Amino acid sequence: MKDTKNSEANFEVNVHHVTRVEGHGNIYVNVKKGIVEKCEWSIPEAPRFFEAMVVGREWSELHHITSRICGICSIGHTLASLKATEAAMGITISEQDLKLRKLALHAENLQSHILHVGFLALPDLCGVGSVIPLASSNPNEVKTVLALHRTANDMSNLVCGRTTHPQRLIPGGFSKIPSMKELANMRKKLQESIPKIQAVADLVKSLAAKLPDFKRETEFIGLTNPDEYALYDGQLGSTDTGTAPVKEYLSYTNEYIVPTSTAKWAKHARDSYMVGALARVNLNYDKLTPSAKKVAEMFGLKPVCHNPYMNTIAQLVEIVHSVDDSIRLINELESAGLQPQPDYHKPEIRIKAGSGVGAVEVPRGILFHDYTYNAKGVCTKANCVIPTNQNHGNIELDMKALVPTIVNKTPKEIELSLEMLVRAYDPCISCSTHCLNVHFV
Repeated sequence: MKDTKNSEANFEVNVHHVTRVEGHGNIYVNVKKGIVEKCEWSIPEAPRFFEAMVVGREWSELHHITSRICGICSIGHTLASLKATEAAMGITISEQDLKLRKLALHAENLQSHILHVGFLALPDLCGVGSVIPLASSNPNEVKTVLALHRTANDMSNLVCGRTTHPQRLIPGGFSKIPSMKELANMRKKLQESIPKIQAVADLVKSLAAKLPDFKRETEFIGLTNPDEYALYDGQLGSTDTGTAPVKEYLSYTNEYIVPTSTAKWAKHARDSYMVGALARVNLNYDKLTPSAKKVAEMFGLKPVCHNPYMNTIAQLVEIVHSVDDSIRLINELESAGLQPQPDYHKPEIRIKAGSGVGAVEVPRGILFHDYTYNAKGVCTKANCVIPTNQNHGNIELDMKALVPTIVNKTPKEIELSLEMLVRAYDPCISCSTHCLNVHFV
């Protein structure tokens, strides 16, 4: 292990279940006489078996089942699942449905990012343990975050039928779509949210000095698209190796097992890589809206940024982009003339055997679903690669690089820095646990 600056340092950091993250993750650091003997990011969650659950199920069921992988990213899981099924069976969707699906993804991005920036990250910058004290010290800002979150929930409800585990998204399109009047009303709410988002950005800017100035060079992976800021469609992109078709995802993710985790880890060109908002901004900065770029410039965020703490700022940038792009999509739907469809619509699907990969960008990074169907449309094989899986290795290597630089701080300060690092990744730990070691005797 590396020598630290303080050769007399002796301490332990043992965080059992990091707070203000989804799921359970543990941090353990042991330093003796200035030498880091152990630095570990551990995932103790019980494994989940969604890939096994969907085997033997029909093509029309998989997106409903896999949306339950996550209560935060259920829209993204649904869309990745639908794209995998549609790729396997050669199903195409209309341009109108494509725009509505992109709106659904923006709604989820807004919902999750606002929650993380306002309720999970902001307390660290304000020096408090949770959002509860902020309700007294910063009541207007908390109300603003709540209002923005409500707008995102309303948008999810409108496009998907409900906020969590969407009902309307189905293979080939939608079972029900919103009316143009409903979309126009949503556009008005989004326009009204713009000054509120700026107020949150101004607050975070006033506290930005609290973000640690830490850098560790790594690889960033995500979707990239020459025509747009890639969230729904694109090729695999890497800051190290360039682009590749999505169907080659296994050569990028290279999942493996570590003894301290019930979640698989991943690596590509280096020992680890990062996915998420910062990866997307690093790969697709030029495709951000002008307003989103202005927020990035407020914080000096430009590609390629190697400070993982800036992932929270990248989320703030994406909030602005998602609002701007959602307004654009609604305008385009209005200009084209929204084509109505009957409720309980079922697109005509010709069932056939095949395999397909679906990839979308969810709040925490690129998500893959991969299905194989037989001639009856029954799933015979499935694989899901979750964004947080892909980040676990990078989190631990960041911790190992960070600890020697902060060893002169108190153990409590070191503990906070490490917790803030984990929270910056905004991990969805429960969703990432898809691994179980079985010892046959």
